[in-house]
Amino acid sequence: MSDSQGAPLGAPLNEALRPEIDVKAMPHIIRRIVLLGFKVDPVQVGLAMASSLGAAVAGLIVPRLFGPAVDQVAALLKAHNHAQAIHMPAAQQALLETSSIHALWIAAAMIVVATSIQGVLTGVGGYNGERVSQKVAYVLRLDYFRQLQRLSFGFHDKIHSGDLITRGMIDLEGTRMFIQNGMMMSLTLVLLLVVATFMMFAADPIMALLALTFVPIRIFTLGRVGFLLRIAWMRVQTLMSILTLTMEENLQGIRVVRSFASTVFEMAKFDKAATEALSEAYKRILLRMRAMRTTTLAFYMSQALVLWYGGHKVVAGTMSPGRLTEFILYLNILQGPVRQVIMIVMSAARATTCGGRLFEILDVVPAIADKPNAPALKPTAGVLRFEHVDFEYDPGAPVLTDISFEVGRGKTLGIVGPPGSGKSTIANLVPRFYDVTAGAITIDGVDIRDVTLASLREYVGLVQQEAFLFDSTVTNNVAYADPWAEDDRIVGATKTAQLHEYIDHLPGGYGTRVGERGVALSGGQRQRMSIARGVVPGPGIMIFDDSTAAIDAVTEKRVRDALAEATKAKATIIIAHRLSSLMHADEIILLEEGRIVERGTHAELLALGGEYFDLYSLQTRTEQGLSVADAKIRRKVTEAAE
Repeated sequence: MSDSQGAPLGAPLNEALRPEIDVKAMPHIIRRIVLLGFKVDPVQVGLAMASSLGAAVAGLIVPRLFGPAVDQVAALLKAHNHAQAIHMPAAQQALLETSSIHALWIAAAMIVVATSIQGVLTGVGGYNGERVSQKVAYVLRLDYFRQLQRLSFGFHDKIHSGDLITRGMIDLEGTRMFIQNGMMMSLTLVLLLVVATFMMFAADPIMALLALTFVPIRIFTLGRVGFLLRIAWMRVQTLMSILTLTMEENLQGIRVVRSFASTVFEMAKFDKAATEALSEAYKRILLRMRAMRTTTLAFYMSQALVLWYGGHKVVAGTMSPGRLTEFILYLNILQGPVRQVIMIVMSAARATTCGGRLFEILDVVPAIADKPNAPALKPTAGVLRFEHVDFEYDPGAPVLTDISFEVGRGKTLGIVGPPGSGKSTIANLVPRFYDVTAGAITIDGVDIRDVTLASLREYVGLVQQEAFLFDSTVTNNVAYADPWAEDDRIVGATKTAQLHEYIDHLPGGYGTRVGERGVALSGGQRQRMSIARGVVPGPGIMIFDDSTAAIDAVTEKRVRDALAEATKAKATIIIAHRLSSLMHADEIILLEEGRIVERGTHAELLALGGEYFDLYSLQTRTEQGLSVADAKIRRKVTEAAE
């Protein structure tokens, strides 16, 4: 899957710094943003557009008022000079001046009213445009966060969280801003350009052509700059993703950084990313300033031509000073939209880049989803069965091959094997975090792909080795799967996890905050709280994925005994490296390279004298210092000799 910049999701970020532009996608992205604004609040969009158009119309009226006012001033001066030349009586001269001044006051009042209306409508339009853009941002935030919850683990495995955070914050803001700085401005711009140009041609076609000589230069400049700006925005956004990732990793691993005295290294890494982002930001500023310089210079050159030509016409008497003033004011009105074009182009360039990155995530079809009209899981006997299951994360690299087993209510299955043998993969397949490549997983004969994810994950409880805790109270963490759980259930779950006594002696008891990622707790305490969290909802199938690895042996024995009582009516899967955690299981399977190489009870596997026996011997220290690999070699040599 590729993003709108031509770099595949999850690819190295330096590849994304050399993006390919999909020009055909740009109008589609802009259209999608605009339609989203209309969909979110059509009434407010209409009000903002009407206000902006009204402000533009009020602005176009001003030159029509200024022109006659200038001619009135010229006529007043001419009449005054003529009256003095013919020695008109003073009373008549005073009456002439009074009537002329009265006319000027009326014109001035009309100009003040027009500009006031323009200001008020501009404010109303800006306010409503901002409200619409914020509503669009609100909708996009919810949709984006909802999409992140829906996307499969396979998606999250291939894209880093720093990039996702950047898209959901900085890219979303860039998309929102187009509603206010692009869409609304574009509407006003079109009206001003069309009407002002028509008025200029109506006044004098030759002067209008001279005035518009800057247009071809501006079109060429803006077309080129808009394309380059989009590339610049892509690079800036990609570098911001790197910055976010660098900071996120540093904060999450702050103890590792301090332990290895790597602060200087981390600062240098962050400074390098920040410097590259600053450099790209400077390039973007230079592009904008060069565009403004070129287009502004072209505009003032065309204005100089108009003044030169129009001045000659006024001197020749073929054009009134008021008409020339009106023409210049229309040209100045064009100057505003001309400058706004730069802002619109920048906003559009940013919106197409940011919107493309944002919509790319929103448009991903989740690999793991409910089938149309899928029913909820309705278990009866609660029998979980793997039927010749194959699985691979990447095509051509099998992780599990021909895995078959069954575990029913009141039964316990143990899974053991070396790292990378596929134990955790089995745990992740049961709640359907991934779909099997071949074979099937069923509960009471129903394929888990045929039922809703919500009902499946309510029935399957998974306690993982990584005990992630939220920065909240003990109660909120333990009752995370069931926020309305009664206090008795919460306390019962912590007692099962052998954590109640510790919590009871905390200053705040169950109201104590555990800190970010459970930093206030030890590794074993975090694992026990994770176990308690898994027990609270009372799922029908419990899976413990090496969830007691950080717990000491004595406490683990107490936890195991309590769990045996709590899960005696459930189908239970225990994945562990420590054999003492699963020796009591009704069946144990030993995995190696994704295949089941041995299976049976603890006694049967010991009697077999194979891989399980070697592992048990190592862990019980019957042969101290002998590794599993050495034990295998010794056993195979003995078998060969026999």
